[in-house]
Amino acid sequence: MKTAIIGSGSVGTALANSFSRAGHQVVFAARNLASESLQQALSKNTSLSAKPPPAACSAADTIFLATPYAAVGEAIRSAGDLTGKVLVDCTNPVGAGFILLFGPDNSGGEEVSRLAPAAHVVKAFNTYGYENFADARYPGYGDLRPIMFLCGNDSGAKAVVASLASDLGFRPFDSGDITISRYLEAAAMLWIKIARVTGKGAGFTWAMLER
Repeated sequence: MKTAIIGSGSVGTALANSFSRAGHQVVFAARNLASESLQQALSKNTSLSAKPPPAACSAADTIFLATPYAAVGEAIRSAGDLTGKVLVDCTNPVGAGFILLFGPDNSGGEEVSRLAPAAHVVKAFNTYGYENFADARYPGYGDLRPIMFLCGNDSGAKAVVASLASDLGFRPFDSGDITISRYLEAAAMLWIKIARVTGKGAGFTWAMLER
């Protein structure tokens, strides 16, 4: 699968490397092809490439939005025509002091879907830090895999994202329509508070136990 990633920071680079290892063709959609973070990512993995956003996104089957939330609007505008594209929103609308910017009646995922109404927006890859996207393995738990919650309004797009999550070692779980982003972003905040604020560290994920 051809995958474009908007954002070459920690999350974008972790996803790019993991999808590349899984056999996918990965290109960064970068407005600044000379940026330091992008050049570092490319130098460490020669299977990755970078193109301007319209070229990278038009050729991609799936596009991952992995920028800081404040950059979401400009990133979507710079991507060009996203009609029919699967757009995976990996962002979290977190403000100063690790506070969610939206209350119970809205979410970042819903805002992304409004900014890209012609795309099939799926919220996923947002509930953990980049460390777990770089390596989802947790040996010692048998067949139990970290859960990857996802939500969106298009069942076909969600199936694509679920397959990609599985490729990286996650167990995908369809949580519902795009409004469920409100709860996935809250789950991300819980993970952030535990991992980053209390100092536990990033080496944990959510999982699902079933009878």
